[in-house]
Amino acid sequence: MSASARKVDPARIEIRDVTKRFGSFTAVDRVTLTVEPGEFLTLLGPSGCGKTTLLRMLSGFETPTEGTIHIGSEDVTHLPPYRRNVNQVFQSYALFPHLSVHENVAFGLRMKKLERDEIDRRVAEVMQLVALQGFEQRRPHELSGGQRQRVALARAIVPEPEVLLLDEPLSALDAKLRRAMQIELKRLQRQLGLTTVFVTHDQEEALTLSDRIAVMNAGRIEQLGTASFVYHQPSTPFVADFLGEANLLQAEIVGREGEAARVRTQQGWELTIAAPENLNGAKRVVISIRPEKVLVSKQRIEAGNVFPARVAEELFQGATDRLTLQTSGGVKLTAIVANESAIREAIHEGDEVFCGLHEDDLVVVRADE
Repeated sequence: MSASARKVDPARIEIRDVTKRFGSFTAVDRVTLTVEPGEFLTLLGPSGCGKTTLLRMLSGFETPTEGTIHIGSEDVTHLPPYRRNVNQVFQSYALFPHLSVHENVAFGLRMKKLERDEIDRRVAEVMQLVALQGFEQRRPHELSGGQRQRVALARAIVPEPEVLLLDEPLSALDAKLRRAMQIELKRLQRQLGLTTVFVTHDQEEALTLSDRIAVMNAGRIEQLGTASFVYHQPSTPFVADFLGEANLLQAEIVGREGEAARVRTQQGWELTIAAPENLNGAKRVVISIRPEKVLVSKQRIEAGNVFPARVAEELFQGATDRLTLQTSGGVKLTAIVANESAIREAIHEGDEVFCGLHEDDLVVVRADE
């Protein structure tokens, strides 16, 4: 099934001021969100943040307490799942154990009462798309985890839905297979041009797959943007700390220098940072520094902020080393550096080093008056 062979165009999703309450508990709180046709959008957040509830409202398994949901030109807020041209892949895959792979994939087409020849043709196309030719007569228990996941995907896409919903479908796979399936899933989504909403709590998975990421916390979207922008320019301390890893420093502004600002941390450590517009009038800030942006060398570094430090701890992580740096001002920083190689000097626990921080790598995630 190529993208050109699809008879249904991908739909635009509009979630308008949606709230969902369960008794006195607010699971989703006034969320407004648009997903463009053919976009891969990820709802990312910790357990209990509201991401799965929002997905269930898109699929029709939950109804909003307030607000509306539009798929394409249709208001689907109160439509049951079977009235929406939407398909979902669940975390458990939800395959029928007594049916063959072919019968599992064909199930939705049979519910639509398509002709047998049409069903067989479309099942054959999608089996080729997910690389499962020859597995048609096997039962789910005869398949590996990755193969079962492909069957669930095939069953979801064969009816040609306007929207594909994915509820942590890779969480049961081991790490190596999970990475491989991430690549396959993104390839498949691009090939078909499907509007896709993906739920996960795995930050690396979100960064790998997404066109845009909506980071959720306590029922609300804290930040929405491209994977690259949300990672490099987090807008809140929560986003900085949840998406990837961050060194967070509290500081006060002590001066302005053109397009830069001078800040002093609680430990008396002074830094020059790029001064965004939201710094106007602010007196105190929280700054995020990604560990891989911390430059470390035994030689003095060319950077806007340079200071001496001692390597308090070194953890080997294969391709990288994770260093805990103790500065003379009492500030502790985590740095992630490429492992020992011909292009990097050896740095070990106990070494005295220089650290460098470029002004643009210091991101203000909160500014207070």
